[in-house]
Amino acid sequence: MGIKISGIGSYTPERILTNLDLEKIVETSDEWISTRTGIKERRIAKDDETTSDMGVCAAKKAIEMAGFSPEEIDLIVFATVTADTKLPSTACHVQRKINSHSAACFDFQAACSGTVYGLEIVTSMMKYSRNYKKALLIGCERLSSVTDWTDRNSCVLFGDGAAAFVFEKTKEAGDSLLSSIIRADGSEHEILSIPGGGTQTPLTAENIDKKLQFIKMEGNKVFKLAVNAMVSSSRDALDLARLKCEDIDWLIPHQANMRIISAVGSRLGIPDEKVISNLYKYGNTSAASIGLALDEAIRSGKVKKGDKLLLTAFGGGMTWGSSVLKW
Repeated sequence: MGIKISGIGSYTPERILTNLDLEKIVETSDEWISTRTGIKERRIAKDDETTSDMGVCAAKKAIEMAGFSPEEIDLIVFATVTADTKLPSTACHVQRKINSHSAACFDFQAACSGTVYGLEIVTSMMKYSRNYKKALLIGCERLSSVTDWTDRNSCVLFGDGAAAFVFEKTKEAGDSLLSSIIRADGSEHEILSIPGGGTQTPLTAENIDKKLQFIKMEGNKVFKLAVNAMVSSSRDALDLARLKCEDIDWLIPHQANMRIISAVGSRLGIPDEKVISNLYKYGNTSAASIGLALDEAIRSGKVKKGDKLLLTAFGGGMTWGSSVLKW
């Protein structure tokens, strides 16, 4: 049997936060943000809109495209760093909200690499277990809840959103995931992190003013490591799939910074016209970003059946990886 991706969906909140809006919050400008990041606006969740709420909206669209009911799903895997609750998992909240009562559920955290990690996790679980015939992978973040809106260097980068993939076993040979490479280096954990709130540094009345519950980032170091890691893992994934860069129809990188996206495409020799990006209107949505870009490209007709896709990402951990898909 093959493991096929039969549905995809995405969701972004209604509220739009533009660069001009940010000019009123911190000392910055539309020109400064646009030039350095490529971002013009981002979406921000409502106060009562949870990570699972957004994930459910994306999941329903993916399930509808796949053409079956939520009750048929027997595995839900959720990639996020902004879970609804410490316990239970956000996947369990999704299961309850879509009435998929028998599905196994768990969350995992790979930050911005969530999609490429998740593609391998779900495909492997389905391939080597008889228990899972239909599965749901969701990448979703409510990064506005962990953003320091007084930090002009980081608050301009992040937004909220969700994306979902539906997998199913079919009688056709071959998988949608042609190859996958996922890696991590925990020695670089400090350059992109949320240091407070865990058992290492619990939030207390004495340290709450240090804003340890928000994203901390060393931008220059992240940029250098991200480009090298994404390029290296992309080449490894292509080699594993026995493909070359010229065989790829579309490069869909994590949507973090236009300079990173351009550098990765250039070093791989993939022309700009074959790179898919919607960074300018959503910003960095972490685990949701690749799925958001892919869903829009599929529904617009840009990505067609049979196209070969190279997905690549880099995130906190540090984590990174690349996947080659046949849509």
